[in-house]
Amino acid sequence: MKITKMELFEVPPRWLFLKVSTDEGLCGWGEPIVEGRAKTVRAAVEELSEYLIGKDPFRIEDHWQVLYRGGFYRGGPVLTSAISGIEQALWDIKGKYYNAPVYELLGGKARDKMRVYSWIGGDRPDDVAAACKEQIEAGFTAVKMNATEEMHYIDSFDKIDAVLKRVAAVREAGGLGFGIGIDFHGRVTKTMAKVLAKELEPLHPMFIEEPVLPENNEALREIARATSIPIATGERMFTRWDFKHLLSDGYVDIIQPDVSHAGGILEVRKIAAMAEAYDVALAPHCPLGPIALAACLQVDACSPNAVIQEQSLGIHYNQGSDLLDYLADPAVFQYDAGFVMIPEAPGLGIEIDEEKVKAAAKVGHNWKNPIWRREDGTVAEW
Repeated sequence: MKITKMELFEVPPRWLFLKVSTDEGLCGWGEPIVEGRAKTVRAAVEELSEYLIGKDPFRIEDHWQVLYRGGFYRGGPVLTSAISGIEQALWDIKGKYYNAPVYELLGGKARDKMRVYSWIGGDRPDDVAAACKEQIEAGFTAVKMNATEEMHYIDSFDKIDAVLKRVAAVREAGGLGFGIGIDFHGRVTKTMAKVLAKELEPLHPMFIEEPVLPENNEALREIARATSIPIATGERMFTRWDFKHLLSDGYVDIIQPDVSHAGGILEVRKIAAMAEAYDVALAPHCPLGPIALAACLQVDACSPNAVIQEQSLGIHYNQGSDLLDYLADPAVFQYDAGFVMIPEAPGLGIEIDEEKVKAAAKVGHNWKNPIWRREDGTVAEW
């Protein structure tokens, strides 16, 4: 079997889909995307396709090594996301050929279903209590929300107090056993993160996410000493080489690699195994489309330390199109009592509605994240 064609589709709201075709009629789908950089990643995939056309799609590890190591400069969000989407599509082909879901090719199931959470509150968190109640009515047992808006290196306590009031409202709506993930989104500096984490403790969050930017991960040492809340990070980290120092330092409780950014299905499975050896949990990052979610669930299925899965249904980014819109059978992601079943069909376990994808690609998108500034005019983290 040989790879004959690689097609890319920029589809709303902000996704990039890849279809890899073979000379035996089998095709696979992947989601190589950096949010806000779809055209840049598209160019990277097209460049990498020059090597892949005519190759055997089953040699996934070898292709990954060539694509990653074959250039003198490697890593980073664009190149690694391009490789991730390609790798997902190759696993989809291989699973379909062997008539097995990908998790069976990676060692088999460690679980039957996966706990999931929903997003509430938007970029500038608002009306979180009402949104939480809606998710509870929809059957979810956990949510995630942004903690705060812009923050300066040293900021006023009224912003801390506003966070506490919002989280307290969600805690009241959901009760003590309800899971609340709080995403700092890299918006908070080390100094303010220590204050915020300490003040949040009485509200018992499920985790605080990306309390500092990944380039400042050394600050996790001080934050971990300031709080007992589990610390999660990793969505902006790529390959096992980025994660090895984070894990060996011992100040993270949950890692959040993204299967569309960190190197693909097998790479995230390797990262998960590394984390397991350090007694660290896995909660893959995935505010993306259906292909990325399917790939995450294949990893979750065979990773004993996976604890919860992000998913994008109803997320504030999904304007005009949503998670289930490009699936031939949306019921594959049927949520029940806060869990989703692991897709059982061959490959990634989903069937893409190609006609809808092609029609949506004619519309396309040019999604960009907003540029935020603080009151004094300095650029803030979004």
